[in-house]
Amino acid sequence: RSFLKGAGVSTGAVIASNVSRSAPAIANERIQWKMVTLWPKNFPGLGTGSQRIADAIREMSDGKLDIKVYGAGELVPAYEAFDAVREGTAECMHEAPYIWIAKHPAMAFFCGMPGGLTPQEHNAWIHFGGGQELWDELYSRFGLRGFLAGNSGTNMGGWYNREIKTLEDFRGLRMRIPGLGAEVLTRLGSLTMNIPGGEILPALQTGLVDAAEWIAPYADLALGLHKAAKYYYGPSILEPGPANPLTVNEKSYMALSAELRAIVRQAAGHETARMKAEVDHGNAQALEVLVKRFNVELRRFPEDVSDGLFAVSKQVVAEVSEEDDLSRRIYNSWS
Repeated sequence: RSFLKGAGVSTGAVIASNVSRSAPAIANERIQWKMVTLWPKNFPGLGTGSQRIADAIREMSDGKLDIKVYGAGELVPAYEAFDAVREGTAECMHEAPYIWIAKHPAMAFFCGMPGGLTPQEHNAWIHFGGGQELWDELYSRFGLRGFLAGNSGTNMGGWYNREIKTLEDFRGLRMRIPGLGAEVLTRLGSLTMNIPGGEILPALQTGLVDAAEWIAPYADLALGLHKAAKYYYGPSILEPGPANPLTVNEKSYMALSAELRAIVRQAAGHETARMKAEVDHGNAQALEVLVKRFNVELRRFPEDVSDGLFAVSKQVVAEVSEEDDLSRRIYNSWS
């Protein structure tokens, strides 16, 4: 018995010694992630939001999770971000799900639908209306998980080099616009294309497109779109409040400790309010600059044009529900 007691003490001492030696290594372990984005690094609102997420995660985790942010094209082209995260080239992305509707049209519900929800309504649906659970189900098909992490607010209707007086003025219009808004304009006779943000200005300047919708004054001024188009229409019917999630590779996310996973979620959620506040503040100042300094012609869509855009939007969105059972359930929950 005394032998066993002695052995127990000796063994326990060895274990304690090993634990004490290994504990600092565990505590000091640093996990490195890469975040790819769809916009230039530190671009006002979107890019600054991406960096805030990374900074918040680093700070809250005491440096245990360190995320390097890459602007569009720095690690992968903007529109290859989805596959980069899916395949593990990067562990996460700050994104706009309506870019990926070719992979599944219901992805647009988790960003922004033409004639759809405002930012506040979208947040409410995701967090309290069952949206997050449906989103998880959709993204799990691709090995991903998404968390709301920003919203650029109600967009403007775009920059045009011709006036829009009736729905007929969209016929033959070559326009840059993403998501299902492109389908709405296609049905009205426009020729639409989805060009990454950093390529919009040269597309307008060279005449590749006649019009372009990017975001709102704060972002549009930073991109310099006032240099290439005369008329600035708004507000947007086709993008009433697109969300910008932080989307993670499911395996990379689940490999984190519960504490780090909670930090990722918290940092993403906090950025939703921060980004909206930044763009609301920036839009007011930028709009004044555009109108007073650069003499931009600010226009409002005529009522019959807005009504027509809403009507076609309703048809397009309803048709997404016919894709599969999950699309139907998402549409019913969202609507």
